[in-house]
Order: sequence, then structure tokens, then C-alpha cells
Amino acid sequence: MTDWVNGTVEAMTRWSDKLCSIKVKADLAPYTAGQFGKLSLIIDGERVSRAYSFVNAPDAEYHEFYIIKIPEGRLSPRLLDLQPGESVQISREASGFMTLNEVPDGRDLWMMATGTAIGPFLSILSDRQVFERFDNVVLVHGVREKQDLTYQSLIQTVKSEWFPRFSYIPVVSREDCPEILQGRIPALLINGLLEASAGLVISPLCTQTMLCGNPAMVKDTLTALQQKGLKKNLRREPGHITMENYW
Repeated sequence: MTDWVNGTVEAMTRWSDKLCSIKVKADLAPYTAGQFGKLSLIIDGERVSRAYSFVNAPDAEYHEFYIIKIPEGRLSPRLLDLQPGESVQISREASGFMTLNEVPDGRDLWMMATGTAIGPFLSILSDRQVFERFDNVVLVHGVREKQDLTYQSLIQTVKSEWFPRFSYIPVVSREDCPEILQGRIPALLINGLLEASAGLVISPLCTQTMLCGNPAMVKDTLTALQQKGLKKNLRREPGHITMENYW
């Protein structure tokens, strides 16, 4: 049984009519950057819940979640309608294995996400541990339209602090945007454009990767990385590809 905690909405950032970030105050158990919690509301007398990754660093004074509105969904439209001061419930205990302690050592870490699945990577980037473990960190964010490239202020803060060790590569699939890579992440791996943009070679000798996004992206990116000699990271057999479907 999930142990639910009452939370109070502190702030809402409305990126667009379908994308929103919610900051919540709540007394939760300690968690690790990259993990997720569950948000819930009572709707028509029934609890409706869904898992969302924490965007914030674990030591932040608030808990932040990045949410996309699913028009036919029961929960996300209600979450996007919340106002500061209103209540939402959060699972006391976090879950998930998209964390650095699941990733073997390497020289370079590539974090590849689509849409709101950038959330756990933003949490990891807010924790200095990632730069203590890896010489180079690359964040690849694939979206449909340029307006969906959110959290630019946070990303630029990380870039200014950690340049040239940190690289940010935005990817847009449904618009032709000057100076932004166009297409899907797996295709850009196959044709070498991601490596060229970062100035790094993806190799089992030096590379660790973390994938988080829709199942099609994760599956196709896994295949593209395996073609480069990387293998799945398993606890019983460490590898180079740590992944989580975000759907």
C-alpha cells in the first residue's frame, strides 16, 4: 500500500498549454536524484495516481515535477489546473533505478531523453556527483517542436558552471530550426551527428549512457548504441546502457 503525504502547491510554471512544472512542499522520505514519486488526486470519489520523476536536486526545499497534459487522461488535466495553495498528494517513498549509483564508471556520460523524460536528468545535473564521477557529461533532449525545449535557464546555468565538460544538444523532430539538430535521436546516433556535435566518440572503452523516454525511442536508441559495441547495463553483468521507459 502506498503511504500518501499531503503536499501544498508552491508554484506553477506553465511552459505551454500542454506542459507545466509543479513545485510542491511536502514531508517525504529521502530520495536519490533520478528517482520518481507518485502524484495523486481524489477524482469522483476515487484516487487517481501516476508516477512522475523529481526534477529538483534531492536537497531542495521543494519537490518539482514536469508534467505533460494528456487530453483524455484523468489526472494530468487536473494537475495542470492546480493553483498555488491547493493540495496534491505524493507518495512518501520514491522509486526507480535511473540513478547514478546504477551506472558503472566511465569517462563520458551521455543522458538522452525525449519530452518530459528530461526530468530525472535535470535532477542528476543539479547534484554535483555526476561531475565528480565523469569527465564529460552530455545531455541530449529530443522534442517535437522548439517551444518544447524547456528548462533553458537551468541548463544554461549548468553549462556556464561546467563548460567545457558539459554539453547540451537539443533535437527537434517536426520543425526545421537553424542551429538545432533535426530528426530522431536514434537516427542522429547512426549518422554520427550527435557525436560530432559533442566532439566525443561513443565507445564501450569510455562511454556510459542513460536513456529515458518513450518506449520507441528507448528501443531504437538501444539498438543504435548496440551497433556501436555498447551493451545493456545489468546488475549481474555491468554494461554501458542504463534505461527507463517514460510513458
